[in-house]
Amino acid sequence: MKIEHITLRRLRIPLRAPYKLALGDVTHFDTILAQTVTDDGQGTGEATILTGYTDETIAESWTRACEMGKRLAGATSQDAKASIADEMRDVPFAATALTTAIEMAEGNANLRIEGPVAVPLLAGVNSTDASGYTTEIEEAIASGYDTLKIKVGFDLECDLARVAAIQRCNAGRTRLRIDANQGYTREDACAFASRIDPTDIELLEQPCHADDWASLEAVSKATNVPLMLDESIYDEADIERAADIGAAFVKLKLMKLMGLDRLAHALALIRTHGMEPVLGNGVAGDVGCWMEACVASRLTGNAGEMNGFLRQATPLANPQLQVKHGALQLEPGRAVTLNAGRLEKVTLETATFDRTGDAAAAPIIRLG
Repeated sequence: MKIEHITLRRLRIPLRAPYKLALGDVTHFDTILAQTVTDDGQGTGEATILTGYTDETIAESWTRACEMGKRLAGATSQDAKASIADEMRDVPFAATALTTAIEMAEGNANLRIEGPVAVPLLAGVNSTDASGYTTEIEEAIASGYDTLKIKVGFDLECDLARVAAIQRCNAGRTRLRIDANQGYTREDACAFASRIDPTDIELLEQPCHADDWASLEAVSKATNVPLMLDESIYDEADIERAADIGAAFVKLKLMKLMGLDRLAHALALIRTHGMEPVLGNGVAGDVGCWMEACVASRLTGNAGEMNGFLRQATPLANPQLQVKHGALQLEPGRAVTLNAGRLEKVTLETATFDRTGDAAAAPIIRLG
């Protein structure tokens, strides 16, 4: 299969409401979208660059994607994937956008849905006041969600009090995931993990900085709830290290694994090391979330976190991705497609490359 044409877009996708994380409020997605046409198919891939979660920046990733895109036009799909894997390891998010576009065009087996499938998702509890989180919990349960996610990592005592209040409101009706997004020092993380009431708690996610493995191991020894690592995990060595320090869960995101086949392999490796895999990205758009859901339908057995598409002010998928009874609905033989008009409205720059090596790159729309 030979790549005939590649179009790259740099997107700024507004969110319905700020997504509150310990590393700061997210008001929009900075996304690279790759659209690839081969002599036998076409595919789309994406990666959203979140400052503070990854060392990549949207400017760097856009430049690197464009440099690689120009070289890939005219190459075979296998050679193109090999070049990306060899030369873009330091920018895995940008690499994922390119690789998954090629994998979709190839008809990657991980994206094949044989029959209607419902992939369960979790719902977020974002409010800090009792009235707000009570409403969120009741609405989520009424909508069919059985797993809720609570963000912490802001202030130790306030976080503990809020989680306890949510536990009382929840009253055993759902599982609770607690995510600190690297927000705690070692001392506060150990205090939080040892003082939290384990009632209904499925896991505690990434309490300390991604590179601070010593602190994460200390939390693993102090905690009375299962520990999950997320930001720390990029490759097989990180998965093995998570097992060594006593993590019970490992969460993966497609954008960090540089491709669908690599993602599937990593999910299997987590189980090989006696841990449970969790999959999904709350900071991803329609394409990335759909791809993760396809993989999750085969390879995971818990609530997926591929719900970033629900945060967008306007869905880009056409038809819109459907969530019913707390689960993303997948239909056989139907790949995600994007609405061209809506896509144009969130596009900041575009670059197009064809197999002759010619390229044109110019801003389309500048958003204020």
